Amino acid sequence: MEFIPSTTIYLITLLSFSTPFETSATIFDFENCEFPAVFNFGDSNSDTGGLAASFTPPNFPNGETYFDMPAGRYCDGRLIIDFISKSLNLPYLSAYLNSLGTNFTHGANFATSSSTITLPTSIMPNGEYSPFYLGVQYEQFLQFKARSQLIREGGGIFARLMPREEYFEKALYTFDIGQNDLGAGFFSMSVEEVNASVPDMINAFSTNVENIYHLGARSFWIHNTGPIGCLGYILVGFPTAEKDVAGCAKPYNEVAQYFNHKLKESVFQLRRDFPTALFTYVDVYSLKYALFSEPKTYGFELPLVACCGHGNLYNYSSGAVCGATIAVNGTQKTVGSCDNPSVRVVWDGEHYTEAANQFIFDQISTGVFSDPPVPLKMACLGTADL
Repeated sequence: MEFIPSTTIYLITLLSFSTPFETSATIFDFENCEFPAVFNFGDSNSDTGGLAASFTPPNFPNGETYFDMPAGRYCDGRLIIDFISKSLNLPYLSAYLNSLGTNFTHGANFATSSSTITLPTSIMPNGEYSPFYLGVQYEQFLQFKARSQLIREGGGIFARLMPREEYFEKALYTFDIGQNDLGAGFFSMSVEEVNASVPDMINAFSTNVENIYHLGARSFWIHNTGPIGCLGYILVGFPTAEKDVAGCAKPYNEVAQYFNHKLKESVFQLRRDFPTALFTYVDVYSLKYALFSEPKTYGFELPLVACCGHGNLYNYSSGAVCGATIAVNGTQKTVGSCDNPSVRVVWDGEHYTEAANQFIFDQISTGVFSDPPVPLKMACLGTADL
């Protein structure tokens, strides 16, 4: 199998700078892009309510840290996409699938939890994965772009809830997807077979990004996938897997690294094919892995243990998910959260806490973990020739 070595040493070197924002600012001297909108595609790492509007929404304590109630996110608070929107002075993204109280003036979120890049074989409600895989998310965006402009042209109370036509070319297009393709594969195939299927995943991803480009998108911000072998659902599901120094399942992280290698290659090819757009590849893997390998350095503790969960070494069980009601010694109990989510990395065995998400955002927004190394606010056409 072709595996790519970890980039942890590179990460620690970069994080040793005391002022990462100043470091990035000295590389480029461009004005901010002033994105008028964000259109997001992905899975639960960036879902702001799509799956919750379509199927069963997450229960409390999801949302407890920031929203004080469940807010369609599988997290105690905000996701990386929320911090992206906030940093651009835009409202949090409304989920495309949410029909109540939504406002699409400054973008829309097509991500849904449990989404994959490729068509899943096990689909909700009887299966495990979202029917809204990336190909469907593209089709939804296609309809959204056309129909939103018809609504604007028609006037009335809904017209002001739709983005202006010029926003589609000027917007930032964000992507964070692939974890569920790997996860689904691990529970149905060997590690070697999943590794062999990665090129097909990446080809499907590139095709959809290209299709979105042809609809007018020009600024792309593409996250790689995280260290899946450090998450409770993998560690519990494959207890005999070889562990690395951080206690993560090494073979599963190696497949994630190979996925990221092929993803980066595809982003480079998209740049060659479409030189009038800026495709920014963002290395969130290194940052997430740092939280597992050196948690105390960044103010975290118990990185492998879920904050909200029940049972075993990792506080995770697929039969006792965060917010569920379970029977313990004959007594009904709600699966609750830990005392201090602000120092924990993993929220529920599959997703990250708001504190971890903010840490990751604070680093990637500087551009230090991007290729090309442009800060988030400069990741538009003006830097495409760097």
